[in-house]
Amino acid sequence: MIPLSYKNCTRLAASVLILIALLSNTSCIVSKKKYDDLSKRTSALEADKALCEENFKKLVGEHALLKKSLDSLLQVDGELKNDTAQLGSALRKTQSNYDAISKTYERLLSTHNKIINYNAAELEKLNKDLAKREMEVSKLQSDLTERERRVKELEKVIADKDAAVNELRNKVTSALLSYKDKDLTIKVKDGKVYVSLAEQLLFKSGSTDVDPKGVEALKKLAAVLKEQKDITIMVEGHTDDVPISKGTMGIKDNWDLSVLRATSITRILTGAGVNPTHIVPAGHGEFMPVAEAKTAEARSQNRRTEIILTPNLNELYKLLENTK
Repeated sequence: MIPLSYKNCTRLAASVLILIALLSNTSCIVSKKKYDDLSKRTSALEADKALCEENFKKLVGEHALLKKSLDSLLQVDGELKNDTAQLGSALRKTQSNYDAISKTYERLLSTHNKIINYNAAELEKLNKDLAKREMEVSKLQSDLTERERRVKELEKVIADKDAAVNELRNKVTSALLSYKDKDLTIKVKDGKVYVSLAEQLLFKSGSTDVDPKGVEALKKLAAVLKEQKDITIMVEGHTDDVPISKGTMGIKDNWDLSVLRATSITRILTGAGVNPTHIVPAGHGEFMPVAEAKTAEARSQNRRTEIILTPNLNELYKLLENTK
């Protein structure tokens, strides 16, 4: 059976009530058959009424559920609208932040590009400077290598010179070995051999003539020196500070005395075979003393002749000039 609507049920109930009233008023007139029909119809109508009432209750319940659902949906709708409003606000804020970030990004990108371009230019400049420096370093390295080569040559020349000086000193020492230390001294100073001969070995006081024992010593020295092809010989005369006696013929002062003594020694050396082009006489008088005291011992030390033997340094000077 199809459930009746609430309106149909109401109409059905009204019809049943009217029918009952009619039956009550006409009970004496209506036949039993009609009565039975009416009773059946009444029963059917009452059943329909009951069914309608039951359906009505169901509808009322469903209505309540639907209303509750509607209220819930309305609440959800309100919440959704609120959420939508919040999301819209958040979206607008996010969009604003995005726009700000985009502008910042564009600004940073522009700055980055400028930095990249600047760095590229700087890098190119640095590369050029580096290449220039590398060329300079390479040249300096080449110069340094050349200088090191020259220094080694110079060191060898100096070593050879020192060896030659020491060898010359040894030869001179051997030649004059028989003479006492008070008569002569031999030493090496500043790459030169100094042979210092005391006055007592060579001259009498105030004289420029060499004594025989002095001549003998000078000839022994000359025997060594004439074999030396690459030396310069400086003969330097020295006196004390006591003025020369006025009676000494041809000698004005100690300067004259020191020079004349140096030339006398030079003549003996050259006469014994020393090359005259290698020897230079000189006199210093009393102006280069080795002892400053005014004692007899100090003055005796100052009265001397120094024969200074200097190796030929032309090769050394040439190397030094090239090393500059």
